Amino acid sequence: MGKILSYYIMPHPPIIIPEIGRGEDEKIKKTKNSLNEIAMEIKDLKPKTIIIITPHGPIFRDAIAITNMPTIRGNFAKFGVQDVELNFDIDTFLTQSILEYANNFNVSTVLIDDKAIKRYKIEKGLDHGSMVPLYFVTKHYNDFKLVHITYGMLSKINLYKFGMAIEEAVRNMDYDAVVIASGDLSHKLTDDGPYGYNKYGPEFDNKIIKLIENMDIEGIFTMDNKLISEAGECGLRSFYILFGCLDKLKAKATFLSYECPFGVGYSVFEIHRIKEMESRLPKIEEAIKANKNTMVYSDAYLRLAKESLEYYIKNGRYINIPDYVPNEMLLKKNGVFVSIKKNGQLRGCIGTIFPVTENVAIEIIRNAVEAGINDPRFYPITEEELDELQYSVDVLMAPEKATKDMLNPKKYGVIVRKGFRTGLLLPDLDGVDTVDKQLEIALSKANISPMEDYTIERFEVIRHR
Repeated sequence: MGKILSYYIMPHPPIIIPEIGRGEDEKIKKTKNSLNEIAMEIKDLKPKTIIIITPHGPIFRDAIAITNMPTIRGNFAKFGVQDVELNFDIDTFLTQSILEYANNFNVSTVLIDDKAIKRYKIEKGLDHGSMVPLYFVTKHYNDFKLVHITYGMLSKINLYKFGMAIEEAVRNMDYDAVVIASGDLSHKLTDDGPYGYNKYGPEFDNKIIKLIENMDIEGIFTMDNKLISEAGECGLRSFYILFGCLDKLKAKATFLSYECPFGVGYSVFEIHRIKEMESRLPKIEEAIKANKNTMVYSDAYLRLAKESLEYYIKNGRYINIPDYVPNEMLLKKNGVFVSIKKNGQLRGCIGTIFPVTENVAIEIIRNAVEAGINDPRFYPITEEELDELQYSVDVLMAPEKATKDMLNPKKYGVIVRKGFRTGLLLPDLDGVDTVDKQLEIALSKANISPMEDYTIERFEVIRHR
């Protein structure tokens, strides 16, 4: 019977590779030392297979990607270094076994082979999320095959179940493995970092490190969604899968290091099994459900948008106006936009410039469903995604005619018109800091050339977040 010998959380900053960093890697020397320490431990364990989970391979919205080719290779050409190359044999037997067990858990997977690469137009080879940790491992140990996994945008529970499938698959081998969850923490720790500073960045890093160190897995699965999305991390889904591998195990996490000199958090952990125990899955599911029940929006506009979409997806019809809706939503008529995000990324946005129903409440109910089901840019939202969504509602005030010099992208939304073509952009959007940018996007949405003679209107919104 096979066994997962150990579990590791490792970051993947390319700058830590000496050939890339050229001295800058010394600024994260603690991280480098920790990765070398893990590599030496793996050398002593001598696993036949290393299972690596990365955020930077081919990501699918509805499936986990598993490489299924005889070999996989990659280099750091994207980072200016071509002569550092890694090449591994894929453990196709264990890969197929993981796929079968994932199927038993009803977790969707995609096998990445030459056909899939061509079909989905994805890049072939290793990604830096895999190569950076494996670069250190191969400095000390090379006698292993690889299972290469890229997490998908599935629910927390399905990612956890996929980890359970990995554990079951290894148990049925006649050799041992180790698991590496590759992932960086917040990317928003300093003003000069890749995504600037956000106060939630340090808070997220401090919290996730403490939760992992204490092996508080239920706490990890019930972290605040706003904290996660605002922090701008890329590792949490890798961690969900890793903890699924530990579902029936009591384990100890050893914190090795944390650094963030470049505005991104790099944390290193090693986790070792202690003894077998009952499955954690029921408790995690219960904790997520309890956490969801305590996170009822106090704002009636947001609560109505959320409950409207959930009710429609679960029942196939519109919700009746709930008792908590105040009179102001029943007596007023306004255009309304409902925006839905998942993991900080837009998942749907539909609205009306002018009211088309009898009041704001019904406007929200209809537009929440439209945003979730009928936004042509996205697949319809599924029931398993509902717990991971964040909502915002913009109530539009009456638009007024304007000229370019009357616009302010932070205060006013804009409407551009030419004949039957109309483009609208809400105010105060991330990355839209100038009037020119605001007009450029609105015109593009309407398929209006900047050279055409179009009209401009501006409007204010009452925003609920």
